[in-house]
Formats: sequence, structure tokens, C-alpha cells
Amino acid sequence: MVSCRALRPPVSAPYSNGSVNTYIDRYSSLAVSEMERTGVPASITLAQGMIESDYGRSTLARTANNHFGIKCHSDWTGPTIRHHDDRRNECFRKYRTPEESFYDHSDFLRKGSRYSFLFSLNQTDYKAWAKGLRRAGYATNPDYANMLIRKIEEHNLHQYDLGYGLASLSAETSKPANEAGTAVTAESIENVPVPVTNSSFVVPARVSRIMENNRVQYIVVKDGDTVEKIENEFQMLRWELKRYNELEDGFALTPGQIIYIQPKRDKSEPGKEFHNVTEGETMYSISQKYGIKLKSLYEMNRMTEGTEPTAGQKLWLRKLKPVN
Repeated sequence: MVSCRALRPPVSAPYSNGSVNTYIDRYSSLAVSEMERTGVPASITLAQGMIESDYGRSTLARTANNHFGIKCHSDWTGPTIRHHDDRRNECFRKYRTPEESFYDHSDFLRKGSRYSFLFSLNQTDYKAWAKGLRRAGYATNPDYANMLIRKIEEHNLHQYDLGYGLASLSAETSKPANEAGTAVTAESIENVPVPVTNSSFVVPARVSRIMENNRVQYIVVKDGDTVEKIENEFQMLRWELKRYNELEDGFALTPGQIIYIQPKRDKSEPGKEFHNVTEGETMYSISQKYGIKLKSLYEMNRMTEGTEPTAGQKLWLRKLKPVN
């Protein structure tokens, strides 16, 4: 589901202060103007551009003017380029100029449903934004938030966030800090309540669009949803829904169905050690309920893939089942 990757270290030569200063001098004004247009902090834009493009020296930046590693997704109709990333020959967006890449990056965040909560954060709280981007799955590197924060503080990029409000934003795009009218901080972004699901892997389709289970984001399918519609709404690649939810080719969606938009985990969250199987439950429905990869659930319980549990059976969710 991720769109921009910061998983592998740059292969180019170590950057110099000259390349850093050149990058900042060239793009800082653009980052500020984009902040005023869309609300994305200038410091975040600059730090992401530096990391994703290796200061404009990466292959994507040089050959496609793509400074943020944004992949094509099903709704992209512009020029493209093929590049090896998490998979071989993946499709990336190609721009006529680096400036177009900056414009698209701002719109990518502003219009993407998975990033909508970021715009309730304080615009000058770059730490909350960095943690929020990581939580939303912008990059696969688990240290991505700290990478952004270090980059911002190392080069004093926070100065570009100061003194520029959101007055230029229209009433349509401007939002209050949150429903209570108080600012969301870097600390509180880590403590957003996790919604409680019911005993099945299907929940009422009236709940909020993006939720979290086992630290994995998911949505609940609603009437009218299609695979293509969800891919467009959450800016996902065509293979991600199938892989993240371990579904077959040509799968169909059912209203009320849980669909993960991030990879599931190898074990359940702390405090959920076991599950007692009830009538009608399957290994797949249980794996969806707890946000656990189906293969891991089979392995933890020493079961052959394809077999199903019986009612009353106790399943291990966090560690390998002991040998009787």
C-alpha cells in the first residue's frame, strides 16, 4: 500500500554541504508556497525531497524529475517510468520539471484519504507530521519518522514553517485542529484510540473509514465500493489489496468486510494471546479479525495450511503453540 519508499540507503556518494545548500536554496521557496497552498509543512516537504531523491541525485530524480518516489497508482494518467524498487520494473510517475513533482507531492498528501488526518495536526509540529506520515505508511522504513526529524533539525528546516499561516487556504480545504478544537501533537498522534471490532471479521459498515487493528490500518467495505474505487481512494497499487488481505485473483468485495490497506503482522497485539474458536469461524476470518498473516497463524498453531479449526479449539496468536 505504500506509495513512496525510503527503505534502502542511497547508493550515490555521501552528500556534501554544497549539495544540501543547493537543494535548500533551490526548493525552499517552492516548499513554502506549497505549504501556503495546501497546508503541507515546508520542512516536511524539503526533508522528504532530500531523503527520497538523495538531494536530487537519485535515478528517479535525474531521469523522471520525481523527487518523492511517488508510484503511478491506478488514477495516474501522466507520463511514467519503470524503476526497480520493492519489486522489479515498478511504475513511477514522471514529470516535466522538478517543480511539477513538488506540486504533485502536495496534492498527493492533500487528496489522499489515508493522509487526511495529517491536516488536523499543527502545521508547525513537524514531529507530529513525521510520525503521522510513518503511521500512514508513506514509507516502509520503520525509522522513517526519525529520519525526517533528524533531517529537519540538522538543517534547521523548521524555520520555513514559521511565520506562514493557512490564511491563503480556502474554507473548503482549511480544517480545525480536531473535532474538539484542540491541537493534535506528536505525542497524541501515537495514542489515537484503536476501534473495537465485533466477534466476527465483518463489522457494521457505518464506522469511520480508516481504522486500526494490531497497528495495521484497515477499512470496512461499504455499499458501492469496488476494488478500483478503493485503490484510487487510498492511492494503492493494484497488487496491494490482494496481497495484504491474502485474497485470490478476481476477488469480490462484500459490504461490512474488513480490508487491510497495510500489511498484516506476524502475531497479534500484546494482551491478545489466544483465541477460542466459535462455530463457523475459519483460519482466514480469525487472521483478519486479529490482523495476523494467515501463514503465520497456521505456523504458530502447528497446523497444515488449508485445514480449519474446530469449535472450541484454542489458537495461539503471539507465540508458537507448545508441543503436547
